[in-house]
Amino acid sequence: MGVLRSTQSMQAEVDELRAALLAGGGWRRSAGHAGAKRAHAGDAGGAEARAVCVTGGISFVGFAVVDRLLRHGYTVRLALETQEDMDKLREMEMFGEDGRDGVWTVMANVMDPESLHRAFDGCAGVFHTSAFVDPGGMSGYTKHMARLEAQAAERVIEACVRTESVRKCVFTSSLLACVWRQNYPHDRRFPTIIDENCWSDESFCRDNKLWFALGKTAAEKAAWRAARGRDLKLVTICPALVTGPGFRRRNSTASIAYLKGARGMLADGLLATANVETVAEAHVRAYEAMGDNTAAGRYICYDHVVQRPEELAELERQLGMPGGAAAGQGADDDRPARFELCKRKLGRLMSSRRTCTYDTYYVAFD
Repeated sequence: MGVLRSTQSMQAEVDELRAALLAGGGWRRSAGHAGAKRAHAGDAGGAEARAVCVTGGISFVGFAVVDRLLRHGYTVRLALETQEDMDKLREMEMFGEDGRDGVWTVMANVMDPESLHRAFDGCAGVFHTSAFVDPGGMSGYTKHMARLEAQAAERVIEACVRTESVRKCVFTSSLLACVWRQNYPHDRRFPTIIDENCWSDESFCRDNKLWFALGKTAAEKAAWRAARGRDLKLVTICPALVTGPGFRRRNSTASIAYLKGARGMLADGLLATANVETVAEAHVRAYEAMGDNTAAGRYICYDHVVQRPEELAELERQLGMPGGAAAGQGADDDRPARFELCKRKLGRLMSSRRTCTYDTYYVAFD
């Protein structure tokens, strides 16, 4: 969802998007070709089966998902919410009226079921990567945004169900929807495993003003409720803090919001990062595996568990956050871990040999 920016900031972001396109090689311009034709519900079944819609398609995660989909041979419809989003694509000089092979656009508001239905019509699947962000760029997220996030999730799923061509939806959630609980057991010989069966406690998030975590938790639950008993396959991807080239500029508001409560997560061994390319690949792998029912439910996604206060301090510095105090913490480093993140389920899906992290975590309660 759109964020108002200065002209200078917008130009810098456009430059980064263009550089990412050229570096990735996933979106290529074809000389003499007008680009992808707009899809219709009556298109041939084979073509329709390879057509998908991505909300938030020029967001940090959404852009990577679109690029990965194109590499896998899909045609992609970008559901854009603002004229600013459209302007960014035009500024890249790689986008025309139907501009790029395999990509076309439609304006759609995630709070408007009718526009969502029009955007999804003719697509076999939907990737909901869109999210609310703070136009001020500092607080990152508010209680009101958390409510809107849940409402948008429900409307997106309802639009998927209503659209005859749509059979699958991959929903971008967050690891924050799994880790915030008040009553984990204290006296355990071994760390408590945090996996896809774990849900954050909405009351705990509300009491501690963890609005981003609340929004992601409420939104994912709303999506599952809306999909229950309906003719729609749903999978949710729960990534850790998403990083990668350009994340400081292109994903700063979401990152700042994610890091609220970061010292507590660090102390508990629950602060992790995920490269945006890993996250994008997880989305596409899950989507393809849904076809033969080998993918279902939730998938925790991360690459690295942050273990040292200095790492958190560096993240804060890169994002321009007031902080640095994290670097001086760690007086209780000799205490064993209480929690251990596990991505075994995603590891199986991605045919990875890596399962859980068995690093040593140090725990201290704030």
